[in-house]
Amino acid sequence: MIHPLPGGAGSSADRMLEIESAVLHGYNQPIAVEGLELSDPGRGEVLVELKASGVCHSDWHVIKGDWSDVPPPVVLGHEGAGIVRAIGRGVNSVREGDHVILSWMPNCGRCEACQHGHPNVCYDPPPSTASARSPRTGQDVPFLYGVGSMSTHSLVNENVAIPIDKSMPFAQASLIGCGVTTGVGAVINTARVRPGSTVAVFGAGGVGLCVVQGAAIAGATTIIAVDLLDDKLERARRMGATQTVNAAECDPVEAIRELTGGLGAHYAFEAIGLVPEPFVQAIRATRTRGTTVWVGHAPENTPVTLDAHDLMFEKTVIGSMYGSARPRIDFPRMVALYQAGRLNLDGLITRSFPLGRVNEAFRLLAEGKVARSVLTL
Repeated sequence: MIHPLPGGAGSSADRMLEIESAVLHGYNQPIAVEGLELSDPGRGEVLVELKASGVCHSDWHVIKGDWSDVPPPVVLGHEGAGIVRAIGRGVNSVREGDHVILSWMPNCGRCEACQHGHPNVCYDPPPSTASARSPRTGQDVPFLYGVGSMSTHSLVNENVAIPIDKSMPFAQASLIGCGVTTGVGAVINTARVRPGSTVAVFGAGGVGLCVVQGAAIAGATTIIAVDLLDDKLERARRMGATQTVNAAECDPVEAIRELTGGLGAHYAFEAIGLVPEPFVQAIRATRTRGTTVWVGHAPENTPVTLDAHDLMFEKTVIGSMYGSARPRIDFPRMVALYQAGRLNLDGLITRSFPLGRVNEAFRLLAEGKVARSVLTL
């Protein structure tokens, strides 16, 4: 049985829920905060009242048109947390009132990747068909990556609504939905960093800071953060970096080798994803038989030219999608790490904004002035 939406009864049309959402109507255009309408959740769907949404670089890529698979109009946001308010037929993994973090990577649970424990690269993820309707134009507006967290409410597949401890604050929880899991997961799940090892992290933005924290949690004893801005490097030190390198002042590869006895790091992570150079520098900064992990999600058609000689000494280069996460396992673990004081999510939140100031939040993101902003809904 579908539970009726709050405040109404009768037909689905009578029970349309009015919501407020951040809508991108065209690439490189200001984001419009406008009223939309939602119907009841359908089979397998969950209505979530969002309480917080992170402002992530992936949304910025969408706004700029870097990824052609996301055409406007679209409700932005893919890093959110909130409360389940209604469920559709067949939903059995969440209940009304549950606090949830939304995962932007649904999975079928049946394909080869899922069965091998890699749902983050599911071969056949269930599609999201939910959308909101614009009362002004009558047009359906889909939710970005089936999440659309920059909205007061969203309809999502039950597969992506992950229940968490209700004592977890929503702003910090929202960051686990993407940036935290991507960064910490790249260390713990993808690279499986060993205690006592050396780690270099290219990029001290939101994801890079989570890589730094993941390295500290994993027991790395030398953690070198690389960036162009001193204030970001200082923030990386507060998050656990033991050394920092300003790449605007020196060759970061040579600096990392000098800090590691001439050998290079056991593990190097690229956590920028904007230009080709750091992808190559991360490989060159990795020692013989070391591991380079590409975490940054670059724009389409970003060429990276490698010197084959750099790989001759049995270096491993691997991409990391969503921190090789298993959200139903990893999200609660990230919450537990935060609650135990092992994961500093408070320090990641540089600014908080109401939904109506979403354009300002993205402007500061583009200017590199924040680690992570959060929209409170």
